[in-house]
Amino acid sequence: MSTNISSDLIWEVTRGHSAALVKRKGAGGVQFSRDPLNLKNKHTRKHEGFVNDKAIGIQAGENGGVVLMTKKSNKANKANQPASSIQTSTFGPHTSSRKTYRSIVNSTTKRNYRPDLRADAVARASAIRKSQKPVKADRVSKPRGAKARKEAEA
Repeated sequence: MSTNISSDLIWEVTRGHSAALVKRKGAGGVQFSRDPLNLKNKHTRKHEGFVNDKAIGIQAGENGGVVLMTKKSNKANKANQPASSIQTSTFGPHTSSRKTYRSIVNSTTKRNYRPDLRADAVARASAIRKSQKPVKADRVSKPRGAKARKEAEA
């Protein structure tokens, strides 16, 4: 039995209380989301993945790399099988960044996903890739000038 509930109705019902909702009074009442299909982590109708039929999620892989999660729009409203509505693609840590970003854009474009989420998906993948790189040690500065070199030797 499949249910056909509009995504607007789902949003109105779950807007104030959801398992993914994080409220912060100290920050001026800002509301965040822990939904894995939410690229911006903002608790808004546009960004919530469980509400939209076509949603994109980017997360860090277990051994490095990036995992792309897309929601299958034909199975989006199956309330009894939520796990089957998500398709994952893994890009390993040795896959080049450009190839990863191009694959994210191509996989969402060819499936007619929302074009407003493409830039956010690439930005999130870029931030994850950057966080996985090792931190470089600070370079030792060379003493410049005769006086500074003389003090460094002493």
